[in-house]
Amino acid sequence: MLPRLVVAAPSTGQGKTTIATGLIAALVRAGHVVSGHKVGPDYIDPGYHALACGRPGRNLDPHLVGEDRIAPLLLHGARVPTPADVAVIEGVMGLYDGRVGGAGFSSTAHVAALTRSPVVLVVDISRSSRTIGAIVHGLATWDPSIEVAGVILNQAGSPRHAEEVRSSISLPVLGVIPRDPDLATPSRHLGLVPAAERSEAAMVVSRLAETVAEHVDLDAVLAVARSAPPLDATPWSPHSQVEEVAQRPSRDRRHRPVVAVAAGRAFTFRYAETAELLEAAGCEVREFDPASDTALPVGTAGLYLGGGFPEVHAAELSDNAALRTQIRDAVADGLPTVAECAGLLYLCRTLDGAPMAGVLDADAAMTERLTLRYPVAVAASDNLLARTGEQVTGHEFHRTAVLPGAGASPAWEVDGVPVGFASATLQASYLHTHWAGHPRLAQRFAEAVHARG
Repeated sequence: MLPRLVVAAPSTGQGKTTIATGLIAALVRAGHVVSGHKVGPDYIDPGYHALACGRPGRNLDPHLVGEDRIAPLLLHGARVPTPADVAVIEGVMGLYDGRVGGAGFSSTAHVAALTRSPVVLVVDISRSSRTIGAIVHGLATWDPSIEVAGVILNQAGSPRHAEEVRSSISLPVLGVIPRDPDLATPSRHLGLVPAAERSEAAMVVSRLAETVAEHVDLDAVLAVARSAPPLDATPWSPHSQVEEVAQRPSRDRRHRPVVAVAAGRAFTFRYAETAELLEAAGCEVREFDPASDTALPVGTAGLYLGGGFPEVHAAELSDNAALRTQIRDAVADGLPTVAECAGLLYLCRTLDGAPMAGVLDADAAMTERLTLRYPVAVAASDNLLARTGEQVTGHEFHRTAVLPGAGASPAWEVDGVPVGFASATLQASYLHTHWAGHPRLAQRFAEAVHARG
């Protein structure tokens, strides 16, 4: 039995991340072991959850991993590294907003239904009063299968204002957060600034914990979480998704080839399950910082360059010429390499004019256009991760462009358009994939790493 709840809202900008992070941190301070989860593909919010609960933030996205994996992944995240006694699931956008054209598929409500979790609404009341009652009533009754169990009022202007709103709501009001501009989380071109890039992030999370503990009834919140029914699901396990790659007969059986995983301030985006799958397949995952480390980890036999904001840190990445040169030479020599979005930019010749690794015959630059989509991609060739015609689900979220957008051997076709760069040892594109939903990608990468190492 896992006590759990979903933190949802009428729309983006209501304070879901602020309240969910503060709630996780406040519960931890109260002595609970909490696991944090995020609906959708977003990497930034789980970074704040991780800071608040001291364990990896996890994503729950039916588009990326399939409906049948949502409850197992929730249970997995709630037991690793240690069993949690409550799970807090932060929603995405508005409660019923999902994939465009998908009738609510991958919405917060969809995940709440798949995990049989009660919902707590966070509502910004700063520009309204009794109308909030109508909004809450509509959200609570729109879909009878979704249980909206309580409300937290955010950005209250005064006790009198809060009481006026409270009197319009028939559901339990679990807390009232007063207006406090100092609690706002800074944003930039692609949303919130990641926690890993903010030196003051731990202090902000601490303040959120204090605010939530003072203004939210934590016992009432826990009562909502404990009202969740048992889940008829088996926890996801990376060992059931991939096979450990057999060692070469002449090699020490204890040998585990190293996968170097980009980290640091420029590379903050990857799913926790990626490393778990690689480790289950017999690899050793080691992080390195492309902005400051002058060499790849000793024994590197594979390279994983995930997402992040290299455009913000282009100068530091460019200045680290020793590592750029090593990576260029290693990839050219056949080092198995996966690059998603930020990794793609790093492998280009230049990023906004700053020299990058120079692996790809392409250049990257910031643009005015935001690309945000939830595509189904088709493998355009046999390559490191995929075989011609195979489909994967993924997402893209960037405000950069790479020219040309595809190499002679593209990685994928999206809506019939070739994108990315691929070979027998390389897979580089803007597409983010969640390997828990496509474990064969992890298996193939691990096999190539073992063959190299």
